[in-house]
Amino acid sequence: MPLQQGSARMRQRTVLLVGIVVLLAALVLAVVLASLLTHGRQEVSPKMLKWKDRGTTKNLQEVILGRCYNYITAQHPELGDKDCLKIWESLKDAFIYKNPCNITPEDYQPLMELASHPIPCNKSLFWSKTGDLVHRYTKSNQNFLTLEDTLLGYMADRISWCGDPSAPGINYESCPKRSECESNPGSVFWKMASKMFAEAACGVVQVMLNGSVEAGAFRSSSIFGSIEIFNLDPDKVSEVHIWLMQDIGGPQSESCSGHSIQRLISILEERNFKIICEDNYRPVQLLQCVHNPDHTDCRLCTNST
Repeated sequence: MPLQQGSARMRQRTVLLVGIVVLLAALVLAVVLASLLTHGRQEVSPKMLKWKDRGTTKNLQEVILGRCYNYITAQHPELGDKDCLKIWESLKDAFIYKNPCNITPEDYQPLMELASHPIPCNKSLFWSKTGDLVHRYTKSNQNFLTLEDTLLGYMADRISWCGDPSAPGINYESCPKRSECESNPGSVFWKMASKMFAEAACGVVQVMLNGSVEAGAFRSSSIFGSIEIFNLDPDKVSEVHIWLMQDIGGPQSESCSGHSIQRLISILEERNFKIICEDNYRPVQLLQCVHNPDHTDCRLCTNST
């Protein structure tokens, strides 16, 4: 009898050990299969969309935060209540993990509200095709502000960003040009920021245009011609001063009497603005002459005979 009981216990132990071995084998197999399936999904995950323009600026978060903190602490301490971290998060949320051709104004609305600030009257300076000159001028003359001198424009100037539906949600390789799709992150951002900048203008406003552009100084397709001009408020803006700047030494493609400038003046007059147009506004021309001091256009006076 004891021998039979021992044999029974041995069989039970054997069955138990076999069961444990089978269970462990099943668990190992499940882990291996899960690993293989996961690896397979990584290999077939969607690739980043490819576009024709440069990709997102490297270290975008650090660039935005650095510029934001510099603007509100060193340059404009009166804006010290702005929350740069929230501003960065609202910018990121506007485009991350999104198809860069499906960006809407609503995506940027929280950012616009967080980063907006008052623009003093008589200081708004608009521009088209004069980017380098106009910003050299505002750096030397603090009486005027371009969009790029506001917090929004200062943070975003000369950088790019776009998202992608696949991980990590930001495309550092390429972003779409405007010609590829209109509703890309950069175009939508600058249109909204330009609209807000124009709406805030009051008193006398200035616009610096390029009189050496062969196609004409005023273009209806430009941001100034299609957005800013139509968002100036005639009840807040008393006059529009046009500074038509020609390159030192030419070409002199257009003056204040030129075709495109007269079209601009007509649009402004229809909206009940007073207009003054000046060829080669002297304070700006003197800045041009820093690089061309000996040119005849830069002589302060001529010898009388």
